[in-house]
Amino acid sequence: MSELENNRENLDFDAKQEEQTEAKWYVVHTYSGHENKVKVNIEKIVENRGMQDLILDIIVPTEDRIEIKNGQRKVKTRKMFPGYVIVKMVVTNESWYLVRNTQGVTGFVGHGSEPIPLSDEEVRRMGIEKIWIDLNVDVGDTIKVINGPFESFMGVVEEVNREKQTLRVIVSMFGRDMPVELEFGQVDKV
Repeated sequence: MSELENNRENLDFDAKQEEQTEAKWYVVHTYSGHENKVKVNIEKIVENRGMQDLILDIIVPTEDRIEIKNGQRKVKTRKMFPGYVIVKMVVTNESWYLVRNTQGVTGFVGHGSEPIPLSDEEVRRMGIEKIWIDLNVDVGDTIKVINGPFESFMGVVEEVNREKQTLRVIVSMFGRDMPVELEFGQVDKV
């Protein structure tokens, strides 16, 4: 990207950006294979400039896979989203500029230079951050499923696990009662 295009992109961002006060999760595109370097570089810059109040967390989402080779089990960690880093930050001109101009970063995911935050549902599904839901249900209460494969079904709560934020619900399907495990975010109390 030429210096002129980079300056034009910065001006476009400045014109659109309003000061934000709440930290949200943003997706940053990096060169493939540079995700961990970008994470470390951003963390160092944040520490050096004392910007911990603007850039709160940087994550390279990974998952562990068990591979069996020659009868031996090996745990392999692999990146869930190669070429991407997830950053929890308050977007200001300074924080945006810091992340955008870190070596290995190609830009934010969004429209042009304007970063778009992940929704709470996207954050929950990706497992980046556990969003605690305060659901006031007890055993015997009737609930309605509001999303997922059992959407619009009604059920009776059989078990509540507040620590895992799950419910075991008896749902009537095809004339039979079936136990189904649901997350708090999938139900509403009737």
